[in-house]
Amino acid sequence: MSVAEEIKRLHELHQAGALSDEEFAAAKARLLNNPPAGGTSDITTLRRSRSDRWLGGVCGGLGRISGVESWIWRVLFVLFVVTFGFGIAIYILLWIFVPEDELIGN
Repeated sequence: MSVAEEIKRLHELHQAGALSDEEFAAAKARLLNNPPAGGTSDITTLRRSRSDRWLGGVCGGLGRISGVESWIWRVLFVLFVVTFGFGIAIYILLWIFVPEDELIGN
C-alpha cells in the first residue's frame, strides 16, 4: 500500500471517529517520517557491486538488494543462457543501465 493510500485510510478512520485529532496527527506524522517498506524502494537502490563482481557486478548488486547470495544469481543467469538464450541479453542490459556503486571515501 502506498503512502497516499495509507493517509487516505487514516483520514477515513479519523472521519469515522475511530481516531482522535491527536491520534490522526501522530499517525500521519509517523507515516510520513517512516514510509512503509516495499514498493519500489528496493529496486531504486539497485547498484552494480564494485566488490562482489566477476564481470560487471550485476549479480553482486542483485544479491545485496534481494538478500539472496550472489552466486545464486550467477547460476540463474547461466541457466537462462543455457536453456533459453536470453540470460546474456538481460545481463548486458543490466550492466549498461544499472549504475555502479559509489566509491566510499573519495
